[in-house]
Amino acid sequence: MAGFDDAGVFFSDNFGSEDQTDENQINRQQIKKRFKDFIRQFHEGNFSYRYRDQLKRNYNLGQHWLEVDLQDVTSFDEALAEKLNKLPAEHLPLFEDAAKEVADEVTRPRPDGDEDVEDIQVMVNSSANPCSIRELKSEQMAKLVKIPGIVIAASGIKAKATKLSLQCRGCQNILNNIAVNPGMEGYALPRKCNTEQAGRPKCPIDPFFIVPDKCKCVDFQNLKLQEAPEAVPNGELPRHMQLYCDRYLCDKVVPGNRVTVVGVFSIKKTFQSSKKNTRDKVNVGIRSPYFRVVGIQVDTDGSGRSTNSPITPAEEEEFRRLASSTNIYETIAKSIAPSIYGCVDMKKAIASLLFGGSRKRLPDGLTRRGDVNILMLGDPGTAKSQLLKFVERVSPIAVYTSGKGSSAAGLTASVIRDPSTRNFVMEGGAMVLADGGVVCIDEFDKMREDDRVAIHEAMEQQTISIAKAGITTTLNSRCSVLAAANSVFGRWDETKGEENIDFMPTILSRFDMIFIVKDEHNEERDMILAKHVMNVHLNSHQMSEEHADGEINLLTLKKYISYCRTRCGPRLAVEAAEKLKNRYVLMRNSAGEYERETGKRISIPITVRQLEAIIRMSESLAKMRMQPFALEGDVDEALRLFQVSTLDAAMSGNLSGVEGFTTEEDQELLSRIEKQIKRRFIIGSQVSEHAIIQDFTRQKYPERSIYKVLHFMMRRGEVQHRMQRKMLYRVK
Repeated sequence: MAGFDDAGVFFSDNFGSEDQTDENQINRQQIKKRFKDFIRQFHEGNFSYRYRDQLKRNYNLGQHWLEVDLQDVTSFDEALAEKLNKLPAEHLPLFEDAAKEVADEVTRPRPDGDEDVEDIQVMVNSSANPCSIRELKSEQMAKLVKIPGIVIAASGIKAKATKLSLQCRGCQNILNNIAVNPGMEGYALPRKCNTEQAGRPKCPIDPFFIVPDKCKCVDFQNLKLQEAPEAVPNGELPRHMQLYCDRYLCDKVVPGNRVTVVGVFSIKKTFQSSKKNTRDKVNVGIRSPYFRVVGIQVDTDGSGRSTNSPITPAEEEEFRRLASSTNIYETIAKSIAPSIYGCVDMKKAIASLLFGGSRKRLPDGLTRRGDVNILMLGDPGTAKSQLLKFVERVSPIAVYTSGKGSSAAGLTASVIRDPSTRNFVMEGGAMVLADGGVVCIDEFDKMREDDRVAIHEAMEQQTISIAKAGITTTLNSRCSVLAAANSVFGRWDETKGEENIDFMPTILSRFDMIFIVKDEHNEERDMILAKHVMNVHLNSHQMSEEHADGEINLLTLKKYISYCRTRCGPRLAVEAAEKLKNRYVLMRNSAGEYERETGKRISIPITVRQLEAIIRMSESLAKMRMQPFALEGDVDEALRLFQVSTLDAAMSGNLSGVEGFTTEEDQELLSRIEKQIKRRFIIGSQVSEHAIIQDFTRQKYPERSIYKVLHFMMRRGEVQHRMQRKMLYRVK
């Protein structure tokens, strides 16, 4: 009876656990077998074994990875795909083991005679609808999720141990091949050593240390993903998500890339150290989420990436019919901000900006931008901001910002210190996030001069170079700039034509078109405008549902712009190029005659930069019609737009007040006044502005010239205004 009792106790102690382990082991083996069958047997209609051939080709090239489409797994075995979706952390290692065994089969005999097979990384992509960062909830935890966004920061490549090797300080015992969980999970070292040796003292507490030479590691990189600007509700900050990439997924993206990421929604421990109370270092049960990436799709074309719904064949047919219509240019111009009356030429110019010209890469490695930049300058209340807002809505990719609330780092890129690793990382600004789209900058005149200078390179070379805190790199900013500004006096003052503008010629020359927008008093035009505004307010509900004849609705126009930008890259025809060459020479001569007659230089000199602007506009007009070449008619329209915008503004003298473009006599007078001011006052002295004006007017200097000198000196930081119109002189 005693033996019977012992046997009963023995078996009851292990009852169930062995059976459960065996069943679990059998289940894992069955799942791995199904994954191997999928890689071996999945084929397309022409019996090409897609994944088996891809695995063999990649392995022979030394690339140990396999990219799998989740829809193919579903069509092969729906239950297997369901398990991979719901429990990816358990089934992805089985998938990779299966891929490793199949790689061993398909690559035998290997040329070097090596019997060891490298580990295979399985990357997953999916054509399912993505889920936004805001919609990630606890229900998706530990499941396979697909999210879109913009990468705004990327860390350096680091190493993470997958197999640890530990050694005891006391008894020198070594523990090998201790598995570490994937992702950002760590491993807690044992507090005690279990090795018992007679005649030796016990090992101390916390005896183990890691032996780095015997550990097996993989590369990993941390990314910071931000919601796309068009997906952020008004009044809310964009959400962020930390991404963890390892092995071949490292270094696939740079800040500014729009990506779609497939991965495991995971959690990690958060440590919050408190100096007052060291016992509360860990909030039990509180975890911060992160995303363990298993597949990443990078959109590198730079245009039309943010349209969520793909273009159907029916829509493509409609776009081709639309492009072949004779009045497509007029139709698109009417469809831009139809609620705003007039501004016909400005709307046509904005249509040219939305489609853009063709970006060219020359044989010597240099590039020529294809994006069109426009500046709208003039009176308040002329719908400049409304046009900017409409462009933000209709452009496939757009970022809207205000000049007063934007800094140089916010527009270009910033280097910040990562709070967790204390390393410097780079975050892209508005012009990096709008790569392939449009940046709308309102209140452009309210920006500081230093911040405006920061976007010079981004507007012409379309790159942003950073050299800060040991980080030296270049980011892409292939975007158009649409800016709106007021004059210095708020409203345009005809009597002070040359003083209305406070822009340097370096920034003005980077705009392809500059429109001077004036609020002119005309009784007939005012009556039509008032009727139009009344109709807009009275019939706002109907106008939102219906569209006038000849107009394209917003969604269709957005898709058409995206379609044309991705499918069409026109060039200038030979006859059109010959015509443009003759007109360019004529414009240069007429500008020279204007200078000789008036004695003033025009503030926007006609240079090769303006010639390239006309070429870009001609190409954009051809792109609207989806034509391979820009013809003579396109060149005529581009020249007309350039004439009514930049050339008229420059020739009329409205832009002649820019520093550096005054007559020689005026420049001599200004220099004389500036020298006398610098000799008269010592550094740091405070003098009343009224006293300065009176003193110099007694010497027969014009009051207007004195104000101009003070204004230039203030812009250069040499004088500073204080309260009660006192002037502090700072620099010799």
